[in-house]
This record gives sequence, C-alpha cells and structure tokens, in this order.
Amino acid sequence: MTPAARNPVYRQLVNRLRDRLRPDGGAVGARFLTEREVARRFGVSRPTANKALAALVAEGTLEFRKGVGTFVRGGALDVDLSALVSFTSKARAAGRRPGTRVLRFERRAGGAIPPPVRDALRLGDGGEAFYMERLRSADDVPVILERRHLDARRCPGLDREAVAGSLYKSLTGRYRLRIKGAEETIQVVAIGSADARLLGVRAGAPGLLVTAVATLADGAPLWHEKTLYRGDAYEIRSRVGPVRAAAGALSGPGLPRRARR
Repeated sequence: MTPAARNPVYRQLVNRLRDRLRPDGGAVGARFLTEREVARRFGVSRPTANKALAALVAEGTLEFRKGVGTFVRGGALDVDLSALVSFTSKARAAGRRPGTRVLRFERRAGGAIPPPVRDALRLGDGGEAFYMERLRSADDVPVILERRHLDARRCPGLDREAVAGSLYKSLTGRYRLRIKGAEETIQVVAIGSADARLLGVRAGAPGLLVTAVATLADGAPLWHEKTLYRGDAYEIRSRVGPVRAAAGALSGPGLPRRARR
C-alpha cells in the first residue's frame, strides 16, 4: 500500500470525489474538477488532489485527455465472448454516444474477394459480397476499425445508409435473418501506422484483432470480418466454466497457440 493510500485524508477525498459521480452527479463526457479546484474546494494540498484524481482515472471513473483536462468516463466497453452484441446498443448501455463513419462500401465479385474470404463464405467463383470498412466511435472517440465481407445473397438492396447505423438491426429486422453465432479468433497486435491514424493512437500501440465468421441458424456463413479494437478502450469479458482437461496443441510451455470462441 502506498503512503497516499494509507492517508485518511486521501481516502476520504477519493470517496468524496466519487460521490460527485453518483447518478445525476456527473454526466458522461462532462469536464470534471481540476487539480487546483479540488485542492481549493476540499481544503487539501495539490499533490493530494492530484493523487486522488489519478486514482479515479486508474479505476476508470474519470479519463484524462492530454492538453484538455479530466472528464467523466462512461461505463467500460468490452469484447463479450459469450454473445454477439450490437456495438450501438453496447455503447449506449455503457453511457456512451455511439457513432459510425463508413469509410468504404462496395459490392465485390469474383477475384475482388480474397480467396480465404470467398472460401469461408462458400461463395464460389461467381459469388458476390458487400464489403464495408467502418470506424466506430464512442463519445466521438474512435475505438473500433471494422473490415467486413457480407454474403450479398442474404441482404439484397443493402446500401451505405443502412450500414451507417446498427448492421445487426438491419440484418435481423429488415432481412429477418436468424444469426446463430460466430467463430472468432482473437489476437493481440501492434496497430499499423495507417490504422493508428484512423483510431487516433500512436503507431505500434496495442490492439485486439478479432477475425470472425458468423453463421445463420441453418449453419450457412453470413459474414467474414477482421475487426480491430483499441487496446486502451476495450477489455475482454467472459464467463469461465469448471476445470477440465486441456485439449488441442500448444505452441509453447503451457500457452495456447490461439484463443477461439
């Protein structure tokens, strides 16, 4: 335990600041008190005020934006391994304002579709797919870069306007598709320079790359995607079952080669 954490004044200050963030105490995205304001309002030293604010940033209650200030943070965003959940609904549930910027939307056929994607979607040489690149944001902060091929046979007439919102809503509502789930592979990657510029992070920053193939209730593939999540904006959430014997090959001393859902 640090000396600051053992300090009753410090602990009381953290609790009092946290109380300001109870329901109706601080809107998500609102600017929070500065170090100087905390020190003056609560009668503490600026180092104590600074450490209390840093503690709330570390626990995810506040976020610090360099050169701008400290702001109230919404609920955590997560990669849920138990179900397919719309980004739009997940962001709203976390108290964030979702946004989608469609970078690219086109219909592809034949050789324009990468062979691994064509095989995964069982398209054959004459099959077609809608291809989209979407930058998803929460409170105007880009957090996800998505590249997706969608079997065009399943959603005739799909257009750019439809994918600017919740794609899941269009697929299950307008096209009445019953999505069974998806097979996913999750990798930790260093984000390349071009993607880093879009996501607003430095080149080489950590990210989560999810490669997935979704299927319908009858087992037919629906989409193939490669989705990149900012490592500083997402966490992985999963429910773990009972202990059981390991299965499959290992690529190192007790380390799985890849994690699959």
